[in-house]
Amino acid sequence: MISSHSSSIIKSASASSTFPPSLHSLAPSSSSSSSSSCLPLQPKSRNFISLKPSAPFHGNSSVPLQKRNLSVVSASKSDDRDPSSSFRGGESFFRTVLQSMEAVYLNRNPTAKAVLELVQSSGNNQICYDHIAFRTFGVNGHGIDSIASFFMDYGYTKQDELRFPAKKLKAFWFSPPSFHYPDGGSGVNGPLPRVFISELLVDQMSPQIQEIIRKYTETSGSGKKHAALASALGSLTWGKPLYSEFQQLARESEYAAWTLVNGYAVNHVTISIHRLKSQLNNIKSLNQFIEDNGFRLNSEGGVLKVSPDGLLLQSSTVADSFPFCFSDGVTESVPCSYIEFAERLVLPQYKNLPEAEVKEFHRRDGFEVGNADKIFESTSKEQLTRRAA
Repeated sequence: MISSHSSSIIKSASASSTFPPSLHSLAPSSSSSSSSSCLPLQPKSRNFISLKPSAPFHGNSSVPLQKRNLSVVSASKSDDRDPSSSFRGGESFFRTVLQSMEAVYLNRNPTAKAVLELVQSSGNNQICYDHIAFRTFGVNGHGIDSIASFFMDYGYTKQDELRFPAKKLKAFWFSPPSFHYPDGGSGVNGPLPRVFISELLVDQMSPQIQEIIRKYTETSGSGKKHAALASALGSLTWGKPLYSEFQQLARESEYAAWTLVNGYAVNHVTISIHRLKSQLNNIKSLNQFIEDNGFRLNSEGGVLKVSPDGLLLQSSTVADSFPFCFSDGVTESVPCSYIEFAERLVLPQYKNLPEAEVKEFHRRDGFEVGNADKIFESTSKEQLTRRAA
């Protein structure tokens, strides 16, 4: 059930879908060297968005304005490239694209927007993003590389591969350009997030599912070359699917069905919990706070997902749903995106550092297959239909 506090938040919400001014600032600047992106959400007043169903999404409508490495490594990996040549020259443009991707995400996902505002307002927290995630079809050039190329053009570095055999998925994560920013950078001027990109191994699916996926990806023309643009615009690069084909995909792979109707849209953003300044800066307190305010957390494998080394702690909300208008005239609710939370603990070799001296590179980096496998379930039908405790 939604708590009375959450209900009051919803009722007092403005009907406007505008975003906090800080999310739209285009002013480029230098920022911090960590692998997170600070986004200080400062709404004009403590009015939260309505959680009423949004207008139907028509598929192509623009929204306004290597193998897994389980070793524990430092949080930022540097290389010999000159950051000024790989990123700084186009920094303003790059950050503006990220803002547009985020705007699409917040417009379609009221829970994410409400949670971000709620966490920010509790102790005037500065919100930092740990990572941003995307889903793709691994066929006809529409896989990981289609969206990764944009980030790598601006200095991101490909890191470890993760495999999910049961889901027939693989993923890579990408570390942001690692060079010094002055302390205190925030919002579009803050440290950049990691990027996590997964793809469905289409050739491992049944012939019928392969046929459907190829049908749509082949009709997208050069869409795969413009994945970042599609994400920023909130548009599919292929035509609206038939509802019957969406259902067919969902029966074999909920990941495939999600990607068919969401395309390159941001799958989730992740709040860096240990960077919060309030009492919410540990994930157990944060999880309790989120549930006390009436939001459902993904319970697959337990609400709290913990890596084998105990240093990466993650949780996530259950995805929102939105009405999608299929090409055969059917309008049905489909899963959209969600928001994740991650706490990265200090590496053993730095455990004696005074807390005030701990930086992001002193903490656990990378991702964990076991955690990510359960986080994927945030968009599953089982989680979406589960009653709140």
